[in-house]
Amino acid sequence: MCGIVGYIGHRDAYPIIIKGLKRLEYRGYDSAGIMLYDGESMKVAKTKGKVSDLEEKAKEISRNGNIGIGHTRWATHGVPNDVNSHPHLSNSGDLVIIHNGIIENYEPLKKELIKRGYVFKSDTDTEVLVNLIEDVQKKDNLKLGKAVQIALNQVVGAYAIAVFDVKKPDEIVVARLGSPLAIGIGEEEFFIASDASPFIEYTANAIYLEDEEMAIVRKNKSIKVRKIKDDSLVDPYIQELQMNLEQIEKGGYEHFMLKEIYEQPNVIKDTYRGRLLANKGIVQMAGIEDNIEKFLNAERIIIVACGTSWHAGLVAEYIFEEFARIPVEVEYASEFRYRNPIINPKDVVIAISQSGETADTLAAIKLAKEKGAFVFGVCNVVGSSISRETHAGAYTHAGPEIGVASTKAFTTQITILTMISLRLAKAKGTMSNSDFHRYLQELEAIPEKVAEALATNDIAKTIASIYKDAPNCLYLGRGYNFPVALEGALKLKEISYIHAEGYPAAEMKHGPIALIDEKMPVIVIAPKQGHYDKVVSNIQEIKSRSGKIIAVVTKGDTQVKKLADHVIEIPDTAEALTPLLTTIPLQLLSYHIAVMRGCNVDQPRNLAKSVTVE
Repeated sequence: MCGIVGYIGHRDAYPIIIKGLKRLEYRGYDSAGIMLYDGESMKVAKTKGKVSDLEEKAKEISRNGNIGIGHTRWATHGVPNDVNSHPHLSNSGDLVIIHNGIIENYEPLKKELIKRGYVFKSDTDTEVLVNLIEDVQKKDNLKLGKAVQIALNQVVGAYAIAVFDVKKPDEIVVARLGSPLAIGIGEEEFFIASDASPFIEYTANAIYLEDEEMAIVRKNKSIKVRKIKDDSLVDPYIQELQMNLEQIEKGGYEHFMLKEIYEQPNVIKDTYRGRLLANKGIVQMAGIEDNIEKFLNAERIIIVACGTSWHAGLVAEYIFEEFARIPVEVEYASEFRYRNPIINPKDVVIAISQSGETADTLAAIKLAKEKGAFVFGVCNVVGSSISRETHAGAYTHAGPEIGVASTKAFTTQITILTMISLRLAKAKGTMSNSDFHRYLQELEAIPEKVAEALATNDIAKTIASIYKDAPNCLYLGRGYNFPVALEGALKLKEISYIHAEGYPAAEMKHGPIALIDEKMPVIVIAPKQGHYDKVVSNIQEIKSRSGKIIAVVTKGDTQVKKLADHVIEIPDTAEALTPLLTTIPLQLLSYHIAVMRGCNVDQPRNLAKSVTVE
């Protein structure tokens, strides 16, 4: 969602903030703004549009000063326009705020403030918050930090905020609840951001605020972290960052998404590095080894996730039940918390999230913990909220994923979940030794096979040129590859805006077959493993109705080749691991279609990388 950047120190703030906002563009936004303090007064520029539009707008103001805050907004309250853009000033003009999140009780607060004479220019909940802070500050002549604390105890909702007071120009007050906020610690300087990417080149040390914590960062001095509820001091943990500048640059690729697609052989290897030793018959992860009895005694596993991570969970359902013989339920995190789910102390809940900040998944984790379940996290971002909220977990080590449409997150999540299921199968004795060793060897070989699958790029590009103007598309798969069909359809929808749906191939006869005609491209995932003959029958049914078949098949296939209009070949592997390969050509196909349609691949409309509000 929204992106926050701030700086206070000895450098020029403007270039740091602008570059930082560009680094956060992947989060999704519709407007941008900046405030700079030049030692005498605040200068504010904000506009609907991109950070490049903000740069033009900022030419109208003085860009001097070594204190500033910047923001990219993803609209919640109020349409995207210049007025609703952040930063927002208080009525006096002394306070300025940027805010990520939603203040749920802003309407009654606004009504009360209007009664007290406050006037509002925007439709946002954020302008209500900055005036609430000012009202609290004026009533008791309080310092900014105390006023922020008192005001936040009156609001309901989620927030990450940065507040500046022109009367106290040597400090910035920040706070968080439900939305991420990191503070980079340099030499007599501080950086503030929604994640570490805006300041990675300046410092390798950062504090990640916990929920209901606030901090006062002072120029050339210190940082104090306190609990919002009771004002108690917190001894913050300073964390060494795991990313580097090279990871968040495009590295010669036209788009981040394409770069991340091509990173998959390496990041899958990074995911299992030190955890999988096929030649020794070892698969292990600290988070599993330390809690293996929880998994072995589990009556069931509940997987909670959203979007692409939910699809990875669906793949895991097949794998856990096949390998470890543990019942699995896969839940949309966004629905899980609202339907009064039955959760028992013997349940293991696995929460999956690339960012580790997904609001719905975090809420599901808290509910599961309240019910006494053991909660295990699978996420990519070290130090993220989910990694801190769960009892244990495993990082995917995929590196920063900047493209909004997840690619390497999906394959690395499946890799982690496959390793967990193999470890449990070994411990439970639900898999023969020969099969266990075979799967270890196959998984270890997957990076090379993914690289081979990436060699289909030119074929995918040619197919994309034929179907780029199709209004609809169907994706069909069976067994382990049904979730891949869902994921393929999601990718196409996300970045090309073509309507697409994924189905189990057998379900085609129960409705979707009515849509098939000579204009309907149908992507069929048909590796030789699994229900191959059944999928061939489905393809014949489509062909008899003049549908256009794009088939993903195992290298050397002859039967589907005779029926399909287009074929993309992938290497052979064990059935349970085929999703790691079948998804690759679908990612490439979606990418090329989106590029040919002139879409913004890395920042598709209306989408955000990290959904930190409900």
